[in-house]
Amino acid sequence: MNNFVDNLQDVFRLFGPIDIKRMFGGHGLSREGLMFGLVSDDIVYLKADAVNKGYFEELGLPRFEYIRKGQVATLSYFQAPEEIMDDSAEAAIWARRSFDAALRGDARARSRKE
Repeated sequence: MNNFVDNLQDVFRLFGPIDIKRMFGGHGLSREGLMFGLVSDDIVYLKADAVNKGYFEELGLPRFEYIRKGQVATLSYFQAPEEIMDDSAEAAIWARRSFDAALRGDARARSRKE
């Protein structure tokens, strides 16, 4: 890992223990097996859905984008506010919102399988 990624355990300490795994040239952030965030180019992105995406949009935070087959593709992750890096209480609030979005998404996926 790198120093930026290693520091995320401390950033999110008030949220609780997180798992950080390398994936696709970046890192995935998860808790209890659910991915709630990702890191790309030392930028933290947090999961968003219809319930919590307004918090990101209100601050004008950009959505995660990448190039796929020559086209710009997006995921339901938005850049986290920079303040979370220095404020673990704020980081816990944002992480909880994104973890809740992951829980909602997981519940929808399970209900479709049934």
